[in-house]
Amino acid sequence: PFILSSTPFVKKIILASSSKQRQDIFKMIGLKYEVVTSNVDEMSNEKNPEKYVEELSLNKARSVKDQVNEKAIIISADTIIYYNNKKYEKPKTKEEAFNNIKELSGTKNTAYTGITIMDLYKNKTITFSTSVDVHFKQISDSEIEWYVNNEPKIFKCCGYVPLGKAALFIDKIEGDYNTLLGISPCALFEKLQELGYSITDFEFEK
Repeated sequence: PFILSSTPFVKKIILASSSKQRQDIFKMIGLKYEVVTSNVDEMSNEKNPEKYVEELSLNKARSVKDQVNEKAIIISADTIIYYNNKKYEKPKTKEEAFNNIKELSGTKNTAYTGITIMDLYKNKTITFSTSVDVHFKQISDSEIEWYVNNEPKIFKCCGYVPLGKAALFIDKIEGDYNTLLGISPCALFEKLQELGYSITDFEFEK
């Protein structure tokens, strides 16, 4: 039988993220990859949310490139929640998490994910961003308090945990749900196609 991994044309994918949600997305589509975590501080002075996540994703890719001694395609990403000119990232305390959800209650907030593809085979880099609108229902203070005290992953995800108990508060999502989770496979492969690749250039689980 034909085995894709036997061909010399298969390109190695490195995911520059320790995010379980991003890794789960790659596993969902069956894409084989390795993880190399970036060493950069997630800081940017950019005010524009698209430019902000794009800059952070590019910084992550550059950090991983410095750690890699072989040809590969590095994929990095950064996600924030944005509403009313404010960026919501990983809360550092339960109080901050409470205030985040209270401010987002009853709103249409937007998740922005910046993605960088650093192609070490062709020495090309593409950085772009995708967004998805998330409609929250009205959430009472007691519900928010319950959420903060019962969601173990509140410090690992930007603003809130869509694959956790925050799903109780999400009324509607407009756009690719995977953008909210950390990376859109569809948008990613469109950009890989722009670089001249096809699906058969990568290794997938059977």
